[in-house]
Amino acid sequence: IKMLLFRYSTAVICAVFIVTGAVSDEKKAVLGGTVSFSPAKIDPPVNSIIWKHRNSETVVKAIEWDDEGFNTPNQRFKHITTLNEKTGEITITNLTINHTGRYTIDINSKEQAQFFILTVMERVRKPVIEIERSSNPDVVYLRCGYNETMIWKNSTGETLQGTKNHLLGETITVKNTRNPGNYYTCTLKNAVSEETSDPVFERDLFDGKTVNYFSIKYQRRKSESDHFVCLGGAEMLFSI
Repeated sequence: IKMLLFRYSTAVICAVFIVTGAVSDEKKAVLGGTVSFSPAKIDPPVNSIIWKHRNSETVVKAIEWDDEGFNTPNQRFKHITTLNEKTGEITITNLTINHTGRYTIDINSKEQAQFFILTVMERVRKPVIEIERSSNPDVVYLRCGYNETMIWKNSTGETLQGTKNHLLGETITVKNTRNPGNYYTCTLKNAVSEETSDPVFERDLFDGKTVNYFSIKYQRRKSESDHFVCLGGAEMLFSI
């Protein structure tokens, strides 16, 4: 029984060590943007700092500092990378997709347990809503044909549920509410950006074809009650 308890305790200790042994910080940044990473702590005296970048193919030095000064040996990081030798913080500007990867820091020639994961992403484009007519003149379909996360909204700010079919993106069904000021938008989002389409107004979807306008003619006849005539080709009921 004692042996079993000892093995169990050892397993727990090992498990805790694995979980807490390396602390990571994951960031997503926009293409052309800026990112900074800082070590959790840096204990003096510090004689040298090296930041390394790992991707699926290579490991390179992003920037290094020692008593001879700063050096940026890799072209990928030249002129866009700075290092604060007191805090250990690295800053990279004008990010490209090639900066995606894992970053580690060596302090006094010893690699620290902490590491950082960077993913550089492109901004989403501004979406354009496509209009698809139906056989029903009071119904149209709006489609946003993109891969990104999509948010449909109407002019009241209500979020609408889009549907997926065999085409790329999502579609919503719009019914004619006889309110030409109503509009609909599609917003694309990813982890670093979002863009919203120009609004599509109901007046541009239905062209007013289903809105009927009438004129009323007033006629007064002798020995008869007042008479109103609707000049619109439709039956109307008036109450006076």
